Amino acid sequence: MNAFASLMLAAAVFAPALAQAAPADTKNVVIVPGTFIDGASWRVVHDILRHKGFQVTVVPLSHDTLEEDIAATRRVLFNQFGKVVLVGSGMGGTVIGHAGEGAKVKALVYVAALAPQVGENSGQLLGAIPAEPVARPDWAGYYWADRARFHQNFAADLTPNRAAFLAASQVPTTQAFVYAPAYAAAWRDKPSYAVVATNDRFLHPDTQRMMYKRARARTIEIASSHAVQLSNPEKVAALIEQAAVDTL
Repeated sequence: MNAFASLMLAAAVFAPALAQAAPADTKNVVIVPGTFIDGASWRVVHDILRHKGFQVTVVPLSHDTLEEDIAATRRVLFNQFGKVVLVGSGMGGTVIGHAGEGAKVKALVYVAALAPQVGENSGQLLGAIPAEPVARPDWAGYYWADRARFHQNFAADLTPNRAAFLAASQVPTTQAFVYAPAYAAAWRDKPSYAVVATNDRFLHPDTQRMMYKRARARTIEIASSHAVQLSNPEKVAALIEQAAVDTL
């Protein structure tokens, strides 16, 4: 194979996704996972929505810095054809409040998620109602959830085996992310929907209610731990679908 043929083959293999045609009425859902409980926790919600005709993408995130997570989410949004419902869980809510400002995003869905106002940071909201810390930094400054208490703190309504795997596969975060002040709040201009996890021990339910009230979000409450997308995927998927029906 000559050099020209090799170049053409490489161009075909690595052609941008934007070169592909897509239906004009594509219904997109982009999910931004939170810290500690990774993107795989959204599998059942993904399956439910996919079988209803949605194009679902879960953003891969490092949670090293807020800016990096925002940039990663914007890259995924850029590659969507048509309108988007943008979903965030946990600290992923801080991310969607920034990345969701673009014109493609028609609705925001907060699932036991942070929704900071401009100037607030994630750490402030997590500590708004003091409780025993559920995560601590390691020698490199990364915050990890306590594996011994992960079940009771994050996933009390899951089986011990499932909670143990979540603890073993958790994605940590950094002080730089936790204390980075928000400089945007897309919920001020976009329709918002929210799930309050009423048994959440990571983000206090009353803090969730406060944030969603000021965002004027259409809110449901589910008797669940922070891992609400795992313990109640049908209800979470139904709210996301409702946001899509209302806005896409």
